[in-house]
Amino acid sequence: MKKLAIAASLVASPAFAASGPFFSLYNTDFVVLLSFLAFVGVLVYLKVPGKLAGMLDKRAEGIQRELDEARALREEAQSVLASYERKQKEVQEQAERIVASARTEAEAAAAKAKEDLKSTIERRLAAADEQIESAKTSAVREVRDRAITVAVAAAREVVARQMTDASNDRLVEAAIGDVQAKLKLH
Repeated sequence: MKKLAIAASLVASPAFAASGPFFSLYNTDFVVLLSFLAFVGVLVYLKVPGKLAGMLDKRAEGIQRELDEARALREEAQSVLASYERKQKEVQEQAERIVASARTEAEAAAAKAKEDLKSTIERRLAAADEQIESAKTSAVREVRDRAITVAVAAAREVVARQMTDASNDRLVEAAIGDVQAKLKLH
């Protein structure tokens, strides 16, 4: 199969397609060769390869500039990213400090509220004890006053039953004597 392909390519070559002498204008291969050489000569005369090379160089410079710009942008983006990561870390640390501070303040406020509540309860208990003592004293005084009133009323009634005019005169004279004796002492 391989030999057959090589033989077919040698038999079907363009050199065998033309008829007659090679350097004749009737030979199509020679005419195509002359046209090609004339075309290449025109391209060289018009400096097309130099212009193509210049265009390719400009294109390469543009690509290099874009690559440099992309590299600079990448470095700038990395520095901005690092800056934002630092700022994020700082903000995170600050937030943690704020939370810790708030927690400490809340604990202190809770402790103070507990102390205030305890002192308020103690004050109210003391006030209640004071009110109870005052009510007790008032009740004792009221009972004593009532007892005195009842005793005086009972004594008056007893004295009024047992008192006669003669004993009344004796008591008045004794009282006058006591007053005179006390007045003379002074």
